[in-house]
Amino acid sequence: MPKDLTQREELGEFIRAHRERLTPGALGLASGSRRRTPGLRREEVAQLAGLSTTWYSWIEQGREVSASPTALARLARVLKLGRAERAYLFELAGKRDPDQGDMGAEEIPPAALACVETIAAPAYILDRSWNALRWNAAAEHLFTGWLDRPEQRNLLRFIFLEPGSRSLISGWEERARRVAAEFRAVAGTHLDDPTLRRIIDDLLQNSPDFATFWTEHQVIGREGGERTFNHPRDGFLRYEQATFDLSGRPDLKLTILVPAPSPPPRRSR
Repeated sequence: MPKDLTQREELGEFIRAHRERLTPGALGLASGSRRRTPGLRREEVAQLAGLSTTWYSWIEQGREVSASPTALARLARVLKLGRAERAYLFELAGKRDPDQGDMGAEEIPPAALACVETIAAPAYILDRSWNALRWNAAAEHLFTGWLDRPEQRNLLRFIFLEPGSRSLISGWEERARRVAAEFRAVAGTHLDDPTLRRIIDDLLQNSPDFATFWTEHQVIGREGGERTFNHPRDGFLRYEQATFDLSGRPDLKLTILVPAPSPPPRRSR
């Protein structure tokens, strides 16, 4: 659990507020006539979540106690927390939600899907493992060898295991080293995730370049900036990349490649 006193107090107040909002009937309990406090009693929440009443009380009191992610998940279910509320609970507790796996394309907000389809520039959505969940025609046209192949949906495997990526991506080595550092920033707190672990182990075994970059332990945020390509049909292309987190979906990233203006011609002296 968090050691910061303010954070512990906020966690206790957050849990208590949600406990007091619940009615006994919502959880199949008898309401009774002698309840002196609103909502559920502490011992009722603790029992329903399979927790010690003392331990639960200490959390509400802001004490420094330890809890496993599975215990917090049971507590979130008993308190009937919504998606954002559950994420806030785990953030305050300093734990990773065990149920927060990669999301399928069917769980992407419809507005985000429509956004990808209507954007004229190349655009795609990645999950936490950097699998492409949705992309538009412009992105499929740009990323030959990745989005135009049904068997190849992972961006890392495309960059490090697909030979064609080296000719498509300008300055491949520099870009690949940065991608490895960007992925470490995302994967560092989820290294126990089986899907991420399989991808990392596969790349370590099959890509000497990834193994070299990964052991450098560089960490860089997935940011914008210039991206250049040597496209087999369209020639040299320049873009400015912008990446956004999807609201309510922290593991999903929307990336847009906006065509960059051509640099002004040099003046002859």
